Amino acid sequence: MIVGILAQEAVAPSELGRMVVNGLSLGAIYAVLALGFVIVFKATQVLNFAHGAMAALGAFFIASFATIINIPGRWMEGSPLWLRWALSLILAVVLAAIVGMALERLFLRPMVGEALFAVAIVTLGIDIMARSVTNDFIGLVPRPMGDPFGLSSVGLGCEAGGLMLQIDTLEPCAVRIPHATIFQLALTAIVVAAVAVFFRSRTGVAMRATAWDQEAARAQGISVGRIFGSAWAIGAVMAALGGLFISLFPRRPSGVDQFTAFFAFRAFPAVILGGLDSVIGAIVGGFAIGFAESAASSYLTFDWLGAGFGGVVPYVVMLIVLLVRPYGLFGTEEIRRV
Repeated sequence: MIVGILAQEAVAPSELGRMVVNGLSLGAIYAVLALGFVIVFKATQVLNFAHGAMAALGAFFIASFATIINIPGRWMEGSPLWLRWALSLILAVVLAAIVGMALERLFLRPMVGEALFAVAIVTLGIDIMARSVTNDFIGLVPRPMGDPFGLSSVGLGCEAGGLMLQIDTLEPCAVRIPHATIFQLALTAIVVAAVAVFFRSRTGVAMRATAWDQEAARAQGISVGRIFGSAWAIGAVMAALGGLFISLFPRRPSGVDQFTAFFAFRAFPAVILGGLDSVIGAIVGGFAIGFAESAASSYLTFDWLGAGFGGVVPYVVMLIVLLVRPYGLFGTEEIRRV
């Protein structure tokens, strides 16, 4: 259905508009993934190298539940597609949180008190294990997410001389915003608000206290093990949402595949840029890196730079910022007495 007036003259697509839309989409992906990294690090002081595998696993859960719920003859047959898909998303997120807590309990809890480097290596082993299992389930053919968005989009600037809004029209427009991107931005805003509220809650305050000093937290009656499990559960939820965003149009129109886990690690410069222990830094770093990558892909298209230079720019930005602020833009500077 078209909302507004159909364009009377063809409108040339705007390169700037495409860059902004792509930057917003990438920023939402990187911000959500960076939040997962940061929350686990704040609580445990461990950089979770299994985050990419959890992103692919979460996206696979969503695709699987969407497939199961949409089978004809199921109890939700006849209900709107968006409602069935929303239910599959909720179920997948809950299952991802349970898996995150189980992994922490089985593999990370016994490592409490050990060197942080050793714990980080354990997360690397979890990544290899979880990614191998997930890739076996996914197979060689991408799994469609079953989302209700498809290729639909909102057009801006579809009428010459104006900024008319059109939905699901084939008319040429200056800017097209996929419905999937709008969903990503809306869900990212909800997630950020939920995280802000969480850190003001009793559990959130306990998590911050644990991150500051585990021994002092124990002395105050805080269950450090429960806090660690909660952090991994939240991190797994963020990873699942990031895997979903990666697998939607226009990033991966075909769905989740075996490269989803590797794509998730592209959020690492956002984590370092914002600061490993800063929630605000994760958001700012995510969108900063997203726009930097999008701008480089749109405008730095010189032959001598190569076709994939846009993927290198986030790391260049990260290195430049670290030369000035070694702890990131919002990271807490560690001061040691010598």
